Amino acid sequence: MFKRALISTDLSDGLYRLVNSVPALAQSGLEQIVFNHCVALEGIIPKADNEKIEWAKSRLSVLRPNIPDSLEVKGEVVPSVKPHETILDVAKKHHSDVIIMGANIHTFMDEQVFGSTSRSLAEHTEIPIMVLRPQLISTYTSEELNLRCRYLFRYLMLTYDGSPSAQYLLKRVKDYAQNRPANSLEKVLLVWVVEEGSRREYKDVNYELEKANTELQKVKEDLSNLDLEVEIEVRQGEIIPQIFESALMHDISAIAVSSSRKNKILEWSSPSISNKILRRSWHPILYFSPSH
Repeated sequence: MFKRALISTDLSDGLYRLVNSVPALAQSGLEQIVFNHCVALEGIIPKADNEKIEWAKSRLSVLRPNIPDSLEVKGEVVPSVKPHETILDVAKKHHSDVIIMGANIHTFMDEQVFGSTSRSLAEHTEIPIMVLRPQLISTYTSEELNLRCRYLFRYLMLTYDGSPSAQYLLKRVKDYAQNRPANSLEKVLLVWVVEEGSRREYKDVNYELEKANTELQKVKEDLSNLDLEVEIEVRQGEIIPQIFESALMHDISAIAVSSSRKNKILEWSSPSISNKILRRSWHPILYFSPSH
């Protein structure tokens, strides 16, 4: 699905382990990987800590024999005052088409997935951001991590309900799917959840279920034209539990989400479904920022 990935790590989120999974990442379709770490400038007169820079470079170094001929690997350890600006500059420099980051596990009772850097980054770029939870990455053995990296973008779940944000998400996925490399995106699961309500009549629920199925069939046909295997599923009940149950039943690689307007998903008082998925899901999340 993607060809040029920027993997930005704070060296405490487990993502630095991906330097040992470079061959597996190449099998996911990636042609370029840039490992990035931002070293904070410290002191009354901000200056770089050369010792920290060299230590970070050693953590992110990839053994040359591990790099396939088809893959370009670079490291960017950069002194920084504002990490989100530095990450964005590095992404622009290398023309990255996806940014991979670790989730925030230090705030909001371990539920606030986007930390301040990720939030600021999402506000200023349309480059998709994949969020991986450190708790998940840390528990993988090397073999398990390689397998996860190999299929990182293979099978996406899209929560679709016909809304503007769902249509925007579909458009972004289609754009990337049209020019995807081999061995990347192969399959899409479209899930539409019809909520139950105590005041809704049975016939109204049936109508909504039929309507959802009809619209998903149209979307399925559209995606199938891109040589993708597409499954659709219409569910009934509470949205979040139904989405997570579907994710468990299907062998998905990640859940793709978006929002209809800038930064809505990042306002934690918002009842956004995408917001709740970001906060509660243990699956990798692929977030498509709205147009800026």
